[in-house]
Amino acid sequence: MQNNQAVVNPQKSKSSPAIGPVAVMAASGMDLQYLCKLLHFKKKDFGRLFISRLYFDNLRSARYSVTGPFVGAPYAVMLLETLIVRGARQIIFLGWCGAISEKIKIGDIILPTAALIDEGTSRHYGAGDGGQLPVSFPMESIIRRGLKYNQITFHEGAVWTTDAVYRETRHKVAAHQANGILAVEMEMSALRTVAQFRGVDLGGVLVVSDELSSLTWRPGFKHEKFLQSRKTACTLIKELICEAGPST
Repeated sequence: MQNNQAVVNPQKSKSSPAIGPVAVMAASGMDLQYLCKLLHFKKKDFGRLFISRLYFDNLRSARYSVTGPFVGAPYAVMLLETLIVRGARQIIFLGWCGAISEKIKIGDIILPTAALIDEGTSRHYGAGDGGQLPVSFPMESIIRRGLKYNQITFHEGAVWTTDAVYRETRHKVAAHQANGILAVEMEMSALRTVAQFRGVDLGGVLVVSDELSSLTWRPGFKHEKFLQSRKTACTLIKELICEAGPST
């Protein structure tokens, strides 16, 4: 973990729970609830982490934790920094995204292998605006193997991370589309930047909730394929963390 001269740093107190080396960050409250159901967490099995919930097994030696919901790069990084200082070393991010590429449709699953930085948090960790991090995380290979093993159809490639959901202009969408960007979301580039900065492993799974590829917004939050793909992604993540936890 790199040293820095920050005045305020993430802290682990004596009362901080043992959360285990594997952490899942679920951006959506609905996905957080479904993951907790799959993992048999009880309602009392959580603590507050800022304005999110942190679920962990406080009766046995913790192997993994699940936290959420959250939105946007700054807050996602606050959570990630805190999880890292409490012991998380393998992190899986589960989020939603909007399709930019014409080949990506509502309900598709994306494995992001790069993220275009169009948010303000990454530059505070040494990454420049408009760039893509040239880093490959082992967790991406783990997720890819899990997707293939379970015969889950998916796309992989770069996504665009922005702070301004209402400033995804037609000009920007068309430009990113021409450059091969698959989708747009709000956290991935910052999470990747901080993971690299802190020397931890991180991967993401994104479910396509809407489409912008036609330059007209097409929401799909109630589409059956989107609802099913969210469950598929949660089930996959359950398998991955249950395998990773005991041996980490």
